[in-house]
Amino acid sequence: MKKKTKKKTNRLFLLSWKKFLIILISFFVAVIIHNLFYALTGIEEAVFFMIAVIIIPLFFLVSLIFTIVYKIRK
Repeated sequence: MKKKTKKKTNRLFLLSWKKFLIILISFFVAVIIHNLFYALTGIEEAVFFMIAVIIIPLFFLVSLIFTIVYKIRK
């Protein structure tokens, strides 16, 4: 793998406590925005729901696996 691509991948997927907190906060923000939108309009929207239920946990899982493999290989 090229060094530039490897550096980008490490920066994107390598977990730290700061990234973990950002992921956790963004999950709650997406849930709150989803519920707030429904409370204000009465219309169910799926965008923030999908972000909170699928995208954020998937990113966390991929990052966790990447970090474990990175730490084992290093």
